[in-house]
Amino acid sequence: MELMFIGADHEVTGSCHYLRVNDKNILVDYGMEQGTQAFENCELPMEPALIDYVFLTHAHIDHSGMLPLLYARGFRGSIYTTDATADLCSIMLRDSAHIQMQEAEWKNRKAKRSANNAVIEPLYTMEDADGTIKRIVPCEYEKEIQICDGVKIRFTDIGHLLGSASIEVWATEGDVTKKIVFSGDIGNVNQPLIKDPKITKEADYVVMESTYGDRYHGDTRPDYIGELTRILKTTFDKGGNVVIPSFAVGRTQEMLYFLRQIKEERLVEGHEDFLVYVDSPLAVEATGIFQKNIAECFDEEAMELVQKGINPITFPGLRLAITSDESKAINFENTPKVIISASGMCEAGRIRHHLKHNLWRPECTILFVGYQAIGTLGRAIVEGAKEVKLFGEVIEIRANIEKLAGLSGHADKGGLIHWIESFETKPERVFIVHGEDSVCKLFTECLKIEHGIKAYAPYSGTRYDLLANEFIYEADPVVLKKKAHAVSDVFARLVAAGQRLVAVIYKNEGCANKDLAKFADQINALCDKYDR
Repeated sequence: MELMFIGADHEVTGSCHYLRVNDKNILVDYGMEQGTQAFENCELPMEPALIDYVFLTHAHIDHSGMLPLLYARGFRGSIYTTDATADLCSIMLRDSAHIQMQEAEWKNRKAKRSANNAVIEPLYTMEDADGTIKRIVPCEYEKEIQICDGVKIRFTDIGHLLGSASIEVWATEGDVTKKIVFSGDIGNVNQPLIKDPKITKEADYVVMESTYGDRYHGDTRPDYIGELTRILKTTFDKGGNVVIPSFAVGRTQEMLYFLRQIKEERLVEGHEDFLVYVDSPLAVEATGIFQKNIAECFDEEAMELVQKGINPITFPGLRLAITSDESKAINFENTPKVIISASGMCEAGRIRHHLKHNLWRPECTILFVGYQAIGTLGRAIVEGAKEVKLFGEVIEIRANIEKLAGLSGHADKGGLIHWIESFETKPERVFIVHGEDSVCKLFTECLKIEHGIKAYAPYSGTRYDLLANEFIYEADPVVLKKKAHAVSDVFARLVAAGQRLVAVIYKNEGCANKDLAKFADQINALCDKYDR
């Protein structure tokens, strides 16, 4: 019984952990890296075709975004996650595939103009995303699910995003059972719309995030309505737009929740009927999924509105931009307005066009409402960059840059400590992941020294024997010398198909000799055709 750390170790994005129980190979999350990474991630310890299951904590791309690549390379196992996460993944993974294909097309056009004959293939395709979505098994919260002999799981609402969960895994080898809890991303308390995170009481081992393990959001809930109203009025009085780079899933719906209240109470004096544009097809679809999951996931405050017949995330003056023409038209409309667009870290999507049109205007405000990873455009703007490059053009930053302080989907240091201290007995070991390098180290030392918890922050490649309660291998950090660009090509897909074939062969061991002989003949015939 082994636990291995693959991604988001001393880093915030690219979450991935490997668990082996008996002869079963399991991944917990397989996320995409975003922004600049400090360290190299190790490779998966086996070919994707040999992975039996994936347990997915939530739909954010830094936890789910590499699943289509896993499928492209031969994975055909089952992906277990919550009902709402399954719904969100059905749109988010397709959206991610669309972005991969668009970027590859743009790079190929650019290469042709420079007489470069190299052809760039997308990281994965829409077919890979569709194939991945078909592997998803939706699950209910709080229900114990027998995956196979020796593996049982349960999802618990962790309050980070619609459908987000911590995952309890009961792993049995022989007559020994160990319980491993993967926290996923632990939610902040008193968030709009979704419920607060629930605690788990027992575990032998815990793998927990540490995104904000070095800071506090504040003792009291910030006055989001008052602060947002101030920003809107100040900007509108100057004749400018408020541009909000926002994650299409989660943060966009929270902003709509606040804006509905501001408009209903007519708080922006002189601009009571201001327009709000949501310019993201993904955000529009995600908002529909939020409304579909009201009963299971909304908190008491939101449910009170629902019971009064009020939709908490829609209002008069809300405009939804779906097509590219509708998106372009927004910046030719001169009335001061709110523009909410993805991506939240300004790395891709329509937000970059809105920044190009508004960053240079001193009357406008760019309002950041979410975490900005190191190396992203959003992080550069927040940290005071004087100019940025967008679509090959240098844009001087003259707009007012604001942050809505305290608005976070992640628990702060106090929330993280509360969650781990809620276990009735201290786990045998707590592994600290999903935090920037310095944060992982500081939070680990805090748990060890101040709370008597046996904490450890592994680097990618670290392996742990869960039965013996000891390290198999403690990896050292491998510094990333330059930003890696994962590029797929047709030959790589062929190799992946071959690896899947080998996996299928082993899975057919014990079948009838007649069927095995027929299978062998088909393989040999295929080899004869292409053996050169």
